[in-house]
Amino acid sequence: MKSTSFRRAIVPGFAVLALALSACGGDNAEGAAGEDGASGDVAIDGSSTVYPMTTAASELLAEQNPGIKAAVGQAGTGGGFERFCAGETDISDASRPIEDDEVSVGEENGVEYTELQVATDALTVVVHPDLAVDCLTTDQLIELWAPGSKITNWSQLDPSFPDQEISLFGPGKDSGTYDYMAADVIGEESETTRDDYEASEDDNVLVQGVSGTEGATGYFGYTYYEENQDALKAVAIDDGNGCVEPSAETAQAGEYTPLSRPLFIYVNNAKYNDNEAVKEFTDFYIENLQAIAEAALFIPLNEDQYAETQSNLEGISG
Repeated sequence: MKSTSFRRAIVPGFAVLALALSACGGDNAEGAAGEDGASGDVAIDGSSTVYPMTTAASELLAEQNPGIKAAVGQAGTGGGFERFCAGETDISDASRPIEDDEVSVGEENGVEYTELQVATDALTVVVHPDLAVDCLTTDQLIELWAPGSKITNWSQLDPSFPDQEISLFGPGKDSGTYDYMAADVIGEESETTRDDYEASEDDNVLVQGVSGTEGATGYFGYTYYEENQDALKAVAIDDGNGCVEPSAETAQAGEYTPLSRPLFIYVNNAKYNDNEAVKEFTDFYIENLQAIAEAALFIPLNEDQYAETQSNLEGISG
């Protein structure tokens, strides 16, 4: 189900972008905006982080070609890859690269794919807005979320922090955001985080949990923080070079470490080449990638990243 907070946040951006695209859409590849465009269904599932951006692409394309019906789910990156590698979906949203065991399943089912980076994300650690914690070191973040952690009070992390019980909220184990925290933040030897927290694949549930619980903290994609920043406080992260707040600028500059990460869509090559609706949807998405990312409050790719994505797209059809 679509988040009403997400739709309220980006409807103005949608309106401006839809007008801009309709004004120039006639020049897009192979009638992407016209009455002669393709029609058909596109099945998409995967990352809840990428979900708002892919939904934005779907709704904007529908303004120009209502004949394409894109069904976008948010089962989590792992759940999305499970369906994608079984050949059940055409496109998979992902907040982490595909893993070896998932590749093997895809090979068994004859699924060949292309990875397309669509945006950059800043995984954002948030706290209840009234909590007097403004910055965490990477070590403190790891200590808080590591498997078996016994940290239950903020003062245990730092004596200067409040004597306040911690309530934890985070993504479930099917989420690429969870995988990123476990493997890339806590460490490559870890495949899990602590498990004594309120888990949900729906980032809006996490937002509500943190904003409504005194002493609470959680983490999710930057988009969901931006949508709800009036009800949350983002925590700066110190990776040894001082406290750095999450933002488009710090993520693109590589300063927000280790919590900046790439976001992807994975496209089934055969379905791209055989299904005109899948091809048109994917082409529209990438041709208008920067505008879609900005309208959906994501961090756009830089020039080199976008050139690589365009090149990978061209390679699908050989």
